[in-house]
Amino acid sequence: MPLHQIETEIPELADPVLIAALDGWVDAAGAASGAADRIARRGSVIVRFDGDAVFDYRSRRPVLDVVDGALTRLSWPELVLRHVRIGGRDLLFLVGAEPDARWQSLALDIVGLVRRLGVSQWVSLGAVPAAVAHTRRVPIMSTASRDGLLRHGEVRGPSGVLRVPAAALSAFEMAVVEAGTPAVGYFAQVPPYAGSGYAVASVALLERLSTHLEIDLSDADLEQTSRRELAGYDAAVSNDSDTREMVHRLESMGEQEEHEEVEERIPSGDELASEIQRFLREQAGDDPPTPGFQGG
Repeated sequence: MPLHQIETEIPELADPVLIAALDGWVDAAGAASGAADRIARRGSVIVRFDGDAVFDYRSRRPVLDVVDGALTRLSWPELVLRHVRIGGRDLLFLVGAEPDARWQSLALDIVGLVRRLGVSQWVSLGAVPAAVAHTRRVPIMSTASRDGLLRHGEVRGPSGVLRVPAAALSAFEMAVVEAGTPAVGYFAQVPPYAGSGYAVASVALLERLSTHLEIDLSDADLEQTSRRELAGYDAAVSNDSDTREMVHRLESMGEQEEHEEVEERIPSGDELASEIQRFLREQAGDDPPTPGFQGG
């Protein structure tokens, strides 16, 4: 029995590309899901997956609105496929919450949809915490299922073996590739002190995706948010010597070609987040913190 239902008549698609970004693992600071949602919301839902079958509502609880003492609305986590046409290209966005269960069954479902919709390429978007500073350009790691898929100077990496806990996103990509659809992935590296909604990385992912697809996916509101966030981080750094020193260490680490030569201990994400949170609490008042500064 399929884990999805078709929400509306499938439009005629020409060489569609499927872009996947899920809110959960491999989505540091919500940067990847934030980028994908910005573009996906311009289109309509064409496929909806069965939330009761794939989500554990105790770990990802629906949100309840209580208005004037009355239970008014429940917002359930969802996993959907949206269609949007931009620059003459048909784009399909797999967006929503990372499912808790039935990954392998979902992967088979998605493979069937990819075949039915004639998807020509899969693109994964993700974000990972890394020893980088907000004062530097957002590094983006690229992956590809085979040589020749990356263009415009993009390099597949990292080299060697990297063993990490898997995400549902990766399980779906691997199933699609095994079924014959080529795939690439772009993963932004996010400062360890960035909180929920690091728009700077979201903008960087959209820029890389725009280059890859050769269409314009820029979003003015997201770019404005990223500038506001950076100004807030800069203020936190300039007004606190401890925080400034920590960020400088991350900058130095990024400039080192051989990381093992760095003798100073790099501060943890918790330490960095604590310092910035402390500064923001001290500055609270007429100028509230910019959203996205939550620690972790």
